[in-house]
Amino acid sequence: MMTKKLLVSGIGALGAIVTTMFGGWSAGLTTLMILMGSDYVSGLIVAGVFHKSKKTENGRLESKAGWKGLCRKFITLLMVAVTYRIDLMVKTNYLMDAVMLAFCANETISIIENAGLMGIPIPKQFKDAIEVLKKKNS
Repeated sequence: MMTKKLLVSGIGALGAIVTTMFGGWSAGLTTLMILMGSDYVSGLIVAGVFHKSKKTENGRLESKAGWKGLCRKFITLLMVAVTYRIDLMVKTNYLMDAVMLAFCANETISIIENAGLMGIPIPKQFKDAIEVLKKKNS
């Protein structure tokens, strides 16, 4: 019984710390987390089921590629937390939202690309928009 209370208290404390890092839990943060999870899962499906991953030589699941993806997602969240702190420092309230919006757009593009690799037809407008964004990032 005591172990359960300690575990639950520890999880609650961790949740409070993480939420504080982001200045509370916002709709933007929820959206980013949903998109990040969806991208990761769709990437696993592309590699594990369809064997068409562009992250590995043979297109199949590899733990190293999965680990790299998780590390990228962690750094994404770290950058969101850093911009929240910068917002506080310079007394603004839009830097974190702008960074989250940019990362949400990137995750959405990745999900659409994964869907295409699964053979799901992607509307031409989406493909054109992705190409434009890719060129701007180059």
